[in-house]
Amino acid sequence: MSVRIDIAGLRPERVSVVPSPLAELGMALHALSEPGHHPGLQAWVTGVTARLDPHLADRMCEADFLWRTTFSDLFLPYAGIPGGSTLPGADLAGELDLLDKLSDEQFVGAALEFTCALPYGVPGPGPLADAELRRRALELAAARGPQQVRFSERLLADPLRIRTWLRQFLQDCDEAFFAETWSRLRHQLAADARRKTELLRRRGLAEALAAVSPAVTLDESAERIMVDKLGEGRTATAGGGLLLVPTSLGWPHLMVLHRYGWQPVLHYPAGSPELAAPPSLEQLTLRMAALSHPVRMRLCRSLARTAFTTGELTQAHGMTAPEISRHLGVLKKAGLVTTRRRGRYVYHQLDVAVVARLGSDFLEGILR
Repeated sequence: MSVRIDIAGLRPERVSVVPSPLAELGMALHALSEPGHHPGLQAWVTGVTARLDPHLADRMCEADFLWRTTFSDLFLPYAGIPGGSTLPGADLAGELDLLDKLSDEQFVGAALEFTCALPYGVPGPGPLADAELRRRALELAAARGPQQVRFSERLLADPLRIRTWLRQFLQDCDEAFFAETWSRLRHQLAADARRKTELLRRRGLAEALAAVSPAVTLDESAERIMVDKLGEGRTATAGGGLLLVPTSLGWPHLMVLHRYGWQPVLHYPAGSPELAAPPSLEQLTLRMAALSHPVRMRLCRSLARTAFTTGELTQAHGMTAPEISRHLGVLKKAGLVTTRRRGRYVYHQLDVAVVARLGSDFLEGILR
């Protein structure tokens, strides 16, 4: 399983390595919402959370599906600008201006895609134009709770209002905590971008991609880049460019923007912190045995990002409910999956803190 980027005709000068303040703010919000994904950032998360204004914290929960479950393409808006050549802005204000340039269709589709399973890698109408997609989006949002339903309803009814709300929220986050964080991180990211750019110039794309991550490889004969992930996808530069965007807050996530019609982006971690010591041999044996089945590995990829019901997993993985329940039972017996009830729904989620103790290779693999 992998994500493929076709690069036929891609000129070397159309490959750019550029830090993005908006992308880093998105990763900051993700780390604050899911600190278990980022054990190396615990001190930073604790410090920011301790001084966070309660009103801003409440607003952070209002649309956290844009960054908690995974990473919305709204934080990479330059990729959606027609022409495939727009670069990240020099500062957050410039990137928020680029976010304003996305059409309502682009904005709403990107906002709803992850939690509402809207089309991603294929052309077609969006939920603003297609009544069936709107119905489906709201139906799936209902399984995520009343807060997401309310937000999705407002987004579909009045995109401009939500766009204004999101811009103001991001500006408030910048004032509250991100400007200070960015002033510290931007030098590290700029240095990483310079190193990768120099590799591109002196030694070519293959060497630069290898420095991005061992999971990224170039097949020069086939003119394509392969990103080793548990998910699948395909995109192409198609006369545009390729963006490499480093992040200091994003490890272990290696993300590929492969939305149809958008410029491909590799959003990669510039560094990888050390994780905690492994569990005891008895615990390790039990847990690794539970993870030895490829189906359970795929289930872990889903459950690492957010909680799912058995029915949702059945639909997503094309299996029967008894099969899903049997695999979940093995994972729960090993202490890798937790369950909780919300109304008539029972949700299952991977305990990423436990998985982190299995070692960085496994955690990086399922969160990549």
